[in-house]
Parts: sequence; C-alpha cells; structure tokens
Amino acid sequence: MQLFIGNKNYSSWSLRAWYLMSKFNIEFAEQQLVLDTPEFYSELQKRFTVAKVPALIDGELQIWDSLAICEYINDAYLSNAAWPKAVALRAQARSISAEMHSGFMALRNEMPMNIRATRHLELSDAAKKDLARIDEIFSTQQTLYPNSWLFGEFSIADAMYAPVVLRLKTYQLNLSPLAQQYCDTVMACSVLQRWIIESRTETDIVQADEAGVDVI
Repeated sequence: MQLFIGNKNYSSWSLRAWYLMSKFNIEFAEQQLVLDTPEFYSELQKRFTVAKVPALIDGELQIWDSLAICEYINDAYLSNAAWPKAVALRAQARSISAEMHSGFMALRNEMPMNIRATRHLELSDAAKKDLARIDEIFSTQQTLYPNSWLFGEFSIADAMYAPVVLRLKTYQLNLSPLAQQYCDTVMACSVLQRWIIESRTETDIVQADEAGVDVI
C-alpha cells in the first residue's frame, strides 16, 4: 500500500490521511512529493486521474481525498474502529468531520498550515467566525471528554482537525481554556510529533502558504 503526500510542513490534507494510518499502525509506503513543482504533477498523473494529495494505492485500487482514504482504511483494515462505536456519537463525529472537510474556508485560506513558522496575522471577520466555531467544537467535546480526544478515543474526527490545531499554534491564536486543553492533548501525541519533527527538516518553500509576519 502506497500513500502519496506533499510537504509535511504545508500539506494539511496529506497529514489527515497519514495521521490516521500511522496512529492505527497501518503499514504503508510513504511517497512524498514537493508541492507546486512539475515533478509533483507528473508523478501523480502517471498513476491517478486526479493529481492531488493525499492519494492512496492499495493493490489495484486508487483512492484520493483525505476523508475518502480515512473511510476506506476504517472499512478495510480497522473494522470500524476509527469512528465511535455508538450510533449517535458516530453520526456526530461524521458531522463535524464533514464540517471540516467542506467548511471553514476563510480560516483555511487565511491561515495556511506552516508548521515551521511562528507568525502573526490579522484575521477577517469570516475567519474569526470560523475560529469561534472551532473553539466551540473543541470546548463542547472537552466538556464531555476532558483531556482526551474529541470523542474519548482517537477517531477520524481528530485526524480531520489536527491541521487546525497546528495552524492555531503557528499563528498564536488565543482560545478558551477548554479548547486549548484539546489542542494540548493533540500536540502531546507522539505520532503527530513524528510528522512535526520531520516537517522541520524540510527546506522547500511554498510561497503561497507563507502568510503573516514572523514573530521574533
């Protein structure tokens, strides 16, 4: 099984699939490509109809899109362990995962993932609204599952929101105590720390993802 990803410093969607697979100890070969280069597109176009990462090859099967990969791994390899067991909780976890997948556009556009950096920026009103909603999600779930993952056990929902946690750290944004408590739990994860450490060894610059002003 091969997982194609982009730069670990910048590629938030790559992180989501990699994190879930690594957290559950799924064996795969990691194929990393440098974003926004001719080689990136040519290598993907050799294998996939959609030249985007993450992309997964498992035998003759090709899957792209973070959430689709996570769902496939859950179905094929994890016996549904990547979602909460209770039907109601599973529905809630899928809801907030879908919300992340299709929403928060202002926050994502204004705050690109950039793990190596420590930056300051001024958010638009739309991005502030997104941030308030994320704080609400984290705080609500921490009330139910203190000092733990969003639904008590690690799930696809946590993989979907991990890049947001990293963005909040990069741009030094203030959160409510409960939301910060969740972020601290995520940042303490040894699997995520592997990705972070490896991201800091990269030297490629994707200028479009270099937002904000350096904090000295």
